[in-house]
Amino acid sequence: MANPSTEIEVLAQELERIGHNLDALQARVAELEMVIPRLQTAAETTARALEEVSSHWDAVYRAMRRTD
Repeated sequence: MANPSTEIEVLAQELERIGHNLDALQARVAELEMVIPRLQTAAETTARALEEVSSHWDAVYRAMRRTD
């Protein structure tokens, strides 16, 4: 059987490694939480711009039909 203190040390090292990984994941989640609102704003701006472009194309098509 392995030395109990060695097993405890190995477990402690693994728990420390897992703790560091968890800290890194939490930091990444915090970064994502800051980016998400900016992405939502960009998506809304893009949607408005696409609506505007679409309305311009609709006007072009209507004008083309009038000349026919």
